[in-house]
Amino acid sequence: MSEANSYTEIYQMVQKIPRGQVATYGQIATICGMPQAARLVGLALHVCDIQKIPWHRVINRRGTISTTCLEHPVAMQKELLEREGIQVKKKAGAWTIDLRKYQWQD
Repeated sequence: MSEANSYTEIYQMVQKIPRGQVATYGQIATICGMPQAARLVGLALHVCDIQKIPWHRVINRRGTISTTCLEHPVAMQKELLEREGIQVKKKAGAWTIDLRKYQWQD
């Protein structure tokens, strides 16, 4: 599968995450049939059209916001999640989401 096809599949899956829920990079990779490709999911979301893809609903496996991008920084992701009713709390220096409460069960 080419990288472009992989990105398309990732974007289609991320668009299925309901408002008010989150998924992990690894979860999206696994659903797309690429269980070892969590980083590819991150790369795809880094270059996506943030107006069309709900990139902010994807977080790391620890339940924390882990973006380091200047174009869509941590504060932006936190705000977008909170607008959807997701509680984001500071824990051990990172903005954290309770995966037991908010993780999407596809």
